[in-house]
This record gives sequence, structure tokens and C-alpha cells, in this order.
Amino acid sequence: MADVKYDVLGIGNALFDVLVRTDEAFLASHGMTKGSMSLIDEARAAAIYKDMGPATEVSGGSAANTIVGIGSLGARAAYVGKVKDDQIGKLYVHDIRAAGVAFNTPAAKDGPATGCSYILVTDDGERTMNTYLGAAQDLSPADIDPAEIAAAGIVYLEGYLWDPKNAKDAFVKAAKIAHDAKRRVALTLSDSFCVDRYRDEFLSLMRNGTVDIVFANESELHSLYMTSDFDTALKQLRNDVNLGVVTRSEKGCMVVSSEDAVAAPAFPVDKVVDTTGAGDLFAAGFLYGLSRNLAYKQCGELGALAAAEIIQHIGARPLVSLKELAGQRGLTA
Repeated sequence: MADVKYDVLGIGNALFDVLVRTDEAFLASHGMTKGSMSLIDEARAAAIYKDMGPATEVSGGSAANTIVGIGSLGARAAYVGKVKDDQIGKLYVHDIRAAGVAFNTPAAKDGPATGCSYILVTDDGERTMNTYLGAAQDLSPADIDPAEIAAAGIVYLEGYLWDPKNAKDAFVKAAKIAHDAKRRVALTLSDSFCVDRYRDEFLSLMRNGTVDIVFANESELHSLYMTSDFDTALKQLRNDVNLGVVTRSEKGCMVVSSEDAVAAPAFPVDKVVDTTGAGDLFAAGFLYGLSRNLAYKQCGELGALAAAEIIQHIGARPLVSLKELAGQRGLTA
């Protein structure tokens, strides 16, 4: 087995986030479903951007947010995602590398622009995303470097990758390389609407062993098993995957395997400002703990701490060192 060069390597849609505070009337006037992620074309992206107020713009993408969080905790992190060689693409590359993440995916020379996600945040902190995939949808198996994948202790994949066909093939290729190298493969279900689109395929990935670890929130779990009963869905998850991690907002999380079921509490926060990236950063904390062979409850506590930091400000990238934050709480290995 090759030496581990990266504790976690993430593969995802490389997107530039454009975040703005708004109200529910704006969502209604643009036909948006609150709390959802919708794929949009370039024309709709331009129309939404035109109507948005002053925005915060930052490099994003679900798996990229997770990987930056893992780097902030002090682990060795790498990312694979596709941007175009345009101004926003260059900003994206700079941002993720500045966060200490290895990022070597070649930028596209032609084709669509770097992808953007237009994120509307309402007063309750809920985020509604409108995503123009752009260059991100052109991530292909050719962008998967076997040596890089094999050198990662855990390979982390986002469910949103299942939308573009080329990215789906890259996902499957990376999972096979990882397993051939005796590494673990994790999947986040990403969004309940994403689960609605690909339920059977996600269940197949879990049941045939393509993925070993699954992250979901309650809504995604209920969508996956088409039941409103949490315990029933959790039992099914436990049967379908080696390790299942379910976040439950202020109720904390549940971690299930064939041997055990463990609960970990949420961290209290003074005010929820923006839930964008909450699940991404929870996964960062949990995966960091897993890479350090910590107990599942401690992994869950690390995830809760990282999520609590992110929901208290706009944007899905930590504003403080998560390593220092975890150290203050006595949670780091």
C-alpha cells in the first residue's frame, strides 16, 4: 500500500459562491423553493444576479468547503474540481491553495465559464441555492490522477457530482482506485432534491460497496428511504452502509454502523446567521476525527463544532482556525 500523502481528498463541483441576504418575497417572485438547490442555465444565472442586492463573493462548492475545513483543522487535504482559465477560475484556484489545500486539476481552456452558485439567505439563516455548473460539469475521468487518489486515506465525494454525466464517471473511477488501494470512500448526499433525482443510484452505490461512509441530514435520509419515520430510515441506513452519519440540526447527530449507534450533541450558538456550508463543515470535523482514529462521538463533536462556527457568519469557509477552536475545547488528537 502506498504511503498516505493526504488525510482526505475531496472531489466536487468547483463553484464560486455569490451570497446575498434577502427575503421570502424575493424567492417567491423568482419561483424558488426555499432551502433547495436548483440547477440553472447561464441566462437564468444572469437574471438572478441582476436582481440580487450587494453580495459576498467567495470560492465555494460543497466538497471544497469540506476540504478547506479539514485543512483548517490541521490535516493534509487535497481537492479535485474543474474551473475554467478565466478570472473567477483564477480567484478560485488562489483561494483554495491559500487555504493550504493541494489543488492540481488543470483548468479548462475553453467551454463554459467557471461555475457559480447564487445563494439567497433569508432572515432565519436558511439558504436557497441556484447553481450554474459551468466548467464544473466538465470534470471528467481524465482529471482523476490515480496516484493522487491512491495516496489519500479517505476519498470524499459530493452527491451533486451525480448531476453531470462526466463527473459521475469520474466519481466511479475515483472510488475504484481508492478501494484498490485499500482506502475508504465517503459520500455526502448533498441535498434532498438531489436524493430525489438519484435515489436508486445512491442506494446502489451504498449496497454494492462503492461507498463506505455516507453523510446525510434528516431531510436527505427521509428522502432516501421515502419514509417520515426517523428510526425506520436510520435502521435501513445501518443495514446499507458500513458507516452512516446523520445530522439533526440542534439535536446533534447520529452515527451508525453494524456494531453500534452513537449520538453526539450539537454545539449551542447565539444566533444562526447563514446555514450555507453547515453540513459541509460538519463533514470536515467528522472526517478529520476519522482520519485521526478518534471515537465516533468525538468525531461527531468535532463536526458539530465546525458547523457551529460556520453558521454564525455569512459564507461557508471558516473565519477562524478550526484547529485552535478544537484545541480550546479539548477535541483534537
